[in-house]
Amino acid sequence: MKRLLIISFVFFSVSASAQVYGPKNTDIRSIRQNSVSNLDAIGDTLWIGPALNRNIGNAPDWFIPQNADSVTFGRGRVFSLALGQDTVVTGLGYNVDLEGSSVATALGYYFSVDGGDNWRFSEFPLDNRSQQAGCSSNLVAGCDTTFRYGGQLYERIRITVPQQSPPFDIDFKDNVVLSVNWASGLLRSTDFGQTWDRIILPPISADSLVPSRQYEWTSIFQTQPVNRYDPLFDINLLGFGVLIDSNNRTWVGTAGGLNISDDVLTAPVDSISWKHIPFDNSTDGLAGGWIVTIVEQPGTNRIWMTNWSSDSQNRDTFAIVYTDDGGQTFKRFLEGQRINDITFKNGIIYAAGDNGLFISRDDGLSWQLIPRIESPNAFIKDGSRFFSAASTTNRVWIGTTDGIASTDDDGLTWQITRTDVPLDGGNFYQDDTPTVE
Repeated sequence: MKRLLIISFVFFSVSASAQVYGPKNTDIRSIRQNSVSNLDAIGDTLWIGPALNRNIGNAPDWFIPQNADSVTFGRGRVFSLALGQDTVVTGLGYNVDLEGSSVATALGYYFSVDGGDNWRFSEFPLDNRSQQAGCSSNLVAGCDTTFRYGGQLYERIRITVPQQSPPFDIDFKDNVVLSVNWASGLLRSTDFGQTWDRIILPPISADSLVPSRQYEWTSIFQTQPVNRYDPLFDINLLGFGVLIDSNNRTWVGTAGGLNISDDVLTAPVDSISWKHIPFDNSTDGLAGGWIVTIVEQPGTNRIWMTNWSSDSQNRDTFAIVYTDDGGQTFKRFLEGQRINDITFKNGIIYAAGDNGLFISRDDGLSWQLIPRIESPNAFIKDGSRFFSAASTTNRVWIGTTDGIASTDDDGLTWQITRTDVPLDGGNFYQDDTPTVE
């Protein structure tokens, strides 16, 4: 029996005072922790997570939102970011300990339309528990909920708890917000986070989802197969990456491949159409079945994505791929490397991975590995993982487990922003850090 994959992110934190520029100035507010899992940029403005800080123009002082209490003073952490002009949308989650395992859990969403001065919180949407007798478990027959697609009525397992459903990625266009969540799949809001709907994705066995056809989603009840929309048994329902491209197409990455739609932004919930592209072991197909990050290369229709291995027969591999033809064919790079994020600047491709930063200056024909980044007086320590990447107007930023590295000369030299504790103890975030020699 398949079980839902438990994903947990552990964010290591050391209280902070300043960037690494010689003597420490405890009045400067730096990033709040060294492990930087999320970066997003617009113009010369950069936002980071999981602690939600902002920087404009590479200023030494980092902005700390005072009204985002769920993150600033609460347990919430930023799992995803999407930016527009003066607009910030964040997907929030946290980790809980369940039976000795750390489980990533959904919290909700923050919305700001004034550059981060004020925030509106949106609760994470969950299904109501069944009121029928004996329905203490979501797996009991008759306790499911239902949905309509193409005029047909189908059953769907209830998602009544936030565990394993953090918003791993988020994107928006005007008032439409899309959020992908592991157990909860794809969510859509058409009123900028006031209300949410669940969007149905194709079964892992289908190459498309269209309203004119009937479908079967695989599930098991008491050892017997049943037609039920159930992420416990269908990995294409487990969401991880989302992109709304410049042509208003929607790309959704799951553990079961890539899903592309032309009408997610506008169609009713019961008639959204999808093309589903799984890993099929072809030479011009996906390199791996688990699609994590999806980005569009500026000025082109080229869509890049990170592929992770998920094939039960171990036929696939880690890599990054791009498609120029809407997902008909793919070209592979960095096979065997687990890449977490991709960004572009001045015709250069930056791929942040577990083994370091990969840079291509010739459109992917060749790659340079930078396992260790150094500045004149600091370095990213050996063994650090490179989680995230983003580009502002004049700078490329790379988030790692040991701070942020940034460059304004296409990777020739680097600046490092890290959380450090001053020798005399105390800093902006933590008054009681001890004095050390």
